[in-house]
Amino acid sequence: MKPTIRTIIWSLIGVALVGAGYYAFVPKAVEVETAEVVEGRLRVSVREDGMTRIREKYVISAPVSGRLSRIQLHAGDPIAGDHSLIAVILPSEPAILDARSRAEANARVQASEASLKRVNANAEQFRINHDLAKIKFDRSTKLLSERAISQDEFDTAKAEYMAASQAVKTAAFETDVAQFELEMAKAASKQFGSSEGVETANAETGLTSSEATEPFEIVAPVSGKVLRVFQESSTVVTVGTPLIEVGDPRNLEIEIDVLSTDATRIRPGTDITIEHWGGNEPLRGHVRVIEPAAFTKVSSLGVEEQRVNIIADFDETSDRIATLGDGYRVEARITIEELENVLLVPNSSLFRFERKWHVLTVADGKASMTPVTLGMQNDSQTQIVAGLKPNDIVILYPGDNVETGTPVKIASSHTSSGGSE
Repeated sequence: MKPTIRTIIWSLIGVALVGAGYYAFVPKAVEVETAEVVEGRLRVSVREDGMTRIREKYVISAPVSGRLSRIQLHAGDPIAGDHSLIAVILPSEPAILDARSRAEANARVQASEASLKRVNANAEQFRINHDLAKIKFDRSTKLLSERAISQDEFDTAKAEYMAASQAVKTAAFETDVAQFELEMAKAASKQFGSSEGVETANAETGLTSSEATEPFEIVAPVSGKVLRVFQESSTVVTVGTPLIEVGDPRNLEIEIDVLSTDATRIRPGTDITIEHWGGNEPLRGHVRVIEPAAFTKVSSLGVEEQRVNIIADFDETSDRIATLGDGYRVEARITIEELENVLLVPNSSLFRFERKWHVLTVADGKASMTPVTLGMQNDSQTQIVAGLKPNDIVILYPGDNVETGTPVKIASSHTSSGGSE
């Protein structure tokens, strides 16, 4: 029996209906973004805001009472140690004839002499510590090349050497300041002659006490720049009145406050990257000191936090940090851990299921839920301890429409690079 046209038409309609029903019930492939599991370097760090500050600042105060002449210097003016004139004070007449003031001036001389001896002794101790730290660092450098010590032991020796070098520089500054204070105290003491001597001098010269007294000149104790001027106008000042603050803007350090839980993971000598400071390229530095005492700080959300100050030094030339000054805001990234040759996946591929971490892998065009064990983690990547192997494909941003057995179509694939933040 030959098939009629009607039979052929109905057969075609039936086949079409069966095909339509099959495709209607077969799940469609879901388009997904994927990434490849790679083996690389993972850098874990803490990001916090910090502030630059001049390491050694000095506030120059009035060593004698009297009338201060108008200070001609302004913030930002350069000064040269032992050369630049800071201020001129005309001692008042009562102070010259005041026995108690004379005794106080002599006491300040003795105190300055004792302070200078103490500073010199500390400087000698810092020099000895520096020499010892340098020997240890040189020895550690040689042993590290021979793989006789660990990287942590080398980093500790390096941090001790850098801290000792900075201590020597600080001691030199403190010595200059102590010497300056002693000279000022001696000069101030000379202004307080005995009352008989003053009366005799006045009788011989025919001058009044104020005319017979020489102006007291204060010169810069260190080289650098003027930071602040506390007394600009001419006025009467007493002993100890702050006049001007000076320092060297090239001698900068960074103060960063971090959570106390993060501070326990930071070690002296740890590398720091300084970002968002105003330049095009990040700056480099290292941790010098982790302060032993924490303090309470209220966050922007109103939460009380225990934080610790981290003091860091720049590992840059003076030209690179020339545009920075005292109190400038920076963003610091402090390295806590650096792992080599570990399995890495993007953080966006991880999700929680039944209180465990999972990823969705792709194999033969279908998704499969895979439990994983996590290690260290930074802002973008996570170390995988168990559950995956190199070159596995994981789904990024998995949604509710993807589960085990779901057909998937790769819309775009990303390649992870180790060590990113």
